[in-house]
Amino acid sequence: MRVTRGIVIDETELVERFIHASGPGGQNVNKVATAVELRFDLGHSHALSDSVKARLVALAGKRLSTEGILVITAQRFRSQARNRTDARERLAGLIRAAAEPPKLRRATRPTRASRERRLEDKRRTGQRKRQRGSTLKD
Repeated sequence: MRVTRGIVIDETELVERFIHASGPGGQNVNKVATAVELRFDLGHSHALSDSVKARLVALAGKRLSTEGILVITAQRFRSQARNRTDARERLAGLIRAAAEPPKLRRATRPTRASRERRLEDKRRTGQRKRQRGSTLKD
C-alpha cells in the first residue's frame, strides 16, 4: 500500500478482520460482517522510520493498543469493500500526518510598538480600577 513517495507499507504488515457492524443495514447487518478492523503493528514495521513511528504513536491516541498495534475500525458504509477502503485510507492519512515533520518554532521578540500598546492598556485598566475604588469609598 503506497502512502507517500517514500513510504510503502507491505500488505503482509496489515491484518484485516471483518466483524458485525452496528447501525443501518436492515437484515443485512445481522447476517454479513461488513465492518472492518484493520491492525497495523507499529513496532515490527520496517516501512516507517523511528521519528515517524514516534509521531504516529502521539497521533494515534486510543487507537493504539498497549502492545503497539494500531487498530482502525471502519463501519461507516454498508458494504465490506467500501469499509475496507475507508480503513486503509484512514491509516494512510494518519501515516501521512505523522510523516510530516513538525514546524520548528522560531523565538521572536515583541516589537517596541506592541510593548508600548500593552503597557498603555495596562495603565488604562489600572486607572479605570482606581476610579472605581474612589467612588465606592465616598
